[in-house]
Amino acid sequence: MDYGRAVPEVQSVPEGQWAPAEQSVPGTGSASYRAPGSLTFTGHDPRVAWVLTLCVIGSAFITVRPIGLSGRGLVVAVLIVVNSLALLARHLPEHSVPPRVAPVWLTLGIVAAAALIAVSRSGSSYLFAFFLVGHAGYRLQPKPALVLAAFCSLLCGGVLYFHVGPGHDLLSWTVGLAAGTPVVLGIINRSRRRAVQAVIEAAESAERAARAEAQAAVLTERGRIARDVHDVLAHSLAGINMQLELADALIETGDVEKVREANQKAHRMVKESLKQAQWTVHALREDSLPLVGSLTAMLDSSGHRDALTVTGTARDVPSRITQNLLRIAQESLTNAARHAPGCEVHVELTFDAASTTLRIRNSAATRAARAGVGSGMGLIGMRERVALLGGTITAGPVTEGPDEGGWQVEAVITG
Repeated sequence: MDYGRAVPEVQSVPEGQWAPAEQSVPGTGSASYRAPGSLTFTGHDPRVAWVLTLCVIGSAFITVRPIGLSGRGLVVAVLIVVNSLALLARHLPEHSVPPRVAPVWLTLGIVAAAALIAVSRSGSSYLFAFFLVGHAGYRLQPKPALVLAAFCSLLCGGVLYFHVGPGHDLLSWTVGLAAGTPVVLGIINRSRRRAVQAVIEAAESAERAARAEAQAAVLTERGRIARDVHDVLAHSLAGINMQLELADALIETGDVEKVREANQKAHRMVKESLKQAQWTVHALREDSLPLVGSLTAMLDSSGHRDALTVTGTARDVPSRITQNLLRIAQESLTNAARHAPGCEVHVELTFDAASTTLRIRNSAATRAARAGVGSGMGLIGMRERVALLGGTITAGPVTEGPDEGGWQVEAVITG
């Protein structure tokens, strides 16, 4: 018998397969859900429940007697209609029936079922009580459902035990007393439905968390690529633009040699920019970069040979740390060339047991710097890189020593 909605059956799904949740209106008895790589929950076809309901109603009209348009027959006909409406109401979605209305409707339905047993002479009138009590176990909380089941058993059993009505001799009073037992099946179905819903909600929550994590990873990667593009394009184009502006200014003076020198320097910067772009693409694709070797090559290409000092035992560090330290070095060298032309650069790379420290220091400028260049995003980008690695960074002027008047950047990364 179907006293509520059938318990969803569990089917396997091939590993790695994912299908979106398909939810139906509660109470219709039809729903399916696929959790990632494991389970599919498929609700029972609501047509089965409707067929059972219609069979009970049809059986009552066919077998219950007397039935007619006057006297006891009219009372029996009215009670069959009332019982049928109460039984049909079990197909209403749960959200459409207020919590306080459901116990009243089911109680009145059980009273009508007991009354039909009392006034009828024969037939399957008792089926209404069985199905209504079973649905009470499914629709209501266990405590009120059990109270209602006990009430039904006492009422229907009492009708037959005390020989109320003409059909008492056809049914044993134990049948009436057993009318409350289907509540157990209803409660079991309700519990299983709740368990399935809990699994579905957990799977949906896991899916939402996975999507949020993937979105955060995408945004983080976009930020990293944006910083890399800034480091390569913004710096290179700014330097080339400086040389071209200088060439324009020198044209007006008629100094052809200086114009040619600025033009050649711009060409060299274009070639160097192409190298840096290729190096950046290589850095984005490689799983591991040699930090010391890459830093040495960067300093040599920028004209600062033998500027690197390595302290401690050099070791391989994670690629994300290598990439970000190289970007910080690139940013610092570009800023030194832009704001302190002709300066000397000293780079220290220190490997400690628990951290890696990169320190870039430049001396004061030896010739005038051109103002009005730079995006202003360099230091922000460096801070973002170090923050992603859980490290610290400091940047500021050098106030003492041989490099007084210059600038220093120090990044400390744990790990």
